[in-house]
Amino acid sequence: MFITDLSAISPQLTYNENFLLGDKKSYESTVFNAIEPDYTELIPRNLLRRMGKAVRIGIGTGTPLINKNSELDGIIIGTANGGLEDCIRFLNQIIEYNEGTLTPTNFVQSTPNAIAGQLALIGKNRGYNITYTNGGTSFENAILDGILLFNEGNNKKLLIGGIEEISEYNYNIDSLSNKFKKETIKDSKLLESNTPGTICGEGAALFVVENESNNYYAQIKDVAQITYPSIEDLRECLTEMLERNNLKSTDIDSIMLGYNGDINHNHWYEYIENKIFKKSNSFTFKNLIGDYRTCSAFATWLSSHIINGEKKILKHISRRINNKNTPKNILIYNHFDTVRHGFILLSK
Repeated sequence: MFITDLSAISPQLTYNENFLLGDKKSYESTVFNAIEPDYTELIPRNLLRRMGKAVRIGIGTGTPLINKNSELDGIIIGTANGGLEDCIRFLNQIIEYNEGTLTPTNFVQSTPNAIAGQLALIGKNRGYNITYTNGGTSFENAILDGILLFNEGNNKKLLIGGIEEISEYNYNIDSLSNKFKKETIKDSKLLESNTPGTICGEGAALFVVENESNNYYAQIKDVAQITYPSIEDLRECLTEMLERNNLKSTDIDSIMLGYNGDINHNHWYEYIENKIFKKSNSFTFKNLIGDYRTCSAFATWLSSHIINGEKKILKHISRRINNKNTPKNILIYNHFDTVRHGFILLSK
């Protein structure tokens, strides 16, 4: 599966790709909010004013890709929560209006499949359309579905992606379970912090993928996922993935790890980094965007550009450099809250 086009909205200047030129945004906060572009050229105003944030950033990221790639066979989106903020507004209206006459806008915009549905309406796409809401592996499931569709042989080009918004309600619930830090922290110090919790982020990253292509950013070779693993289970899952692709650990020249500054999560990444891939380059990405359930989509966007030769961004994400050549194989490893773990293998 080949990535032939891609776009992202994130807490960095990724939409206009200034980030790739070395323009990094710095933060000192408890949340990293997405930097949104001017949507007026992309989305009609009457639609835009009704859209919640998740739908807005999803449509804003996906519409340019659809405009440039009209012959899409399907749209596959991964999002753990969808437009949860609009869902809460709708539930509050039920109480406020005593279960009377309600405006349906908030409900319609809050369903997770609203993003994929509106992308299809805007692009007049009548093909396969599905949304995965598998928590921290929603994006990995979207990739897996794309691979299976291509293996069937009836599809040539798909739009896949991962999208998440910061919902005040969900943020408060996660904060009560100590997922996020109580204190503000600089992004440059996030990964060095020895305290529980991380920083909440949000964003959207979408990709046009094709079954065959000679002109592409990177190839998604495989994806694997596992839930509630032990260290031994995780290693076995990874070993099976590498063997499926006739690779050894030494063939992976770079790893993209989901270090998030939570002292309770580090040991998983340290095991992969220091026990299995000792000689590989090691990169991070959550110091740029914070942590959210589908942030592996941003890691895929970032890794695709690195494989394609972008080097100015490396100074912001490098944890260990053993090989200065452009990577040929990047393995992304991420988990959310130590429950759902995912691997994505990208190659040149």
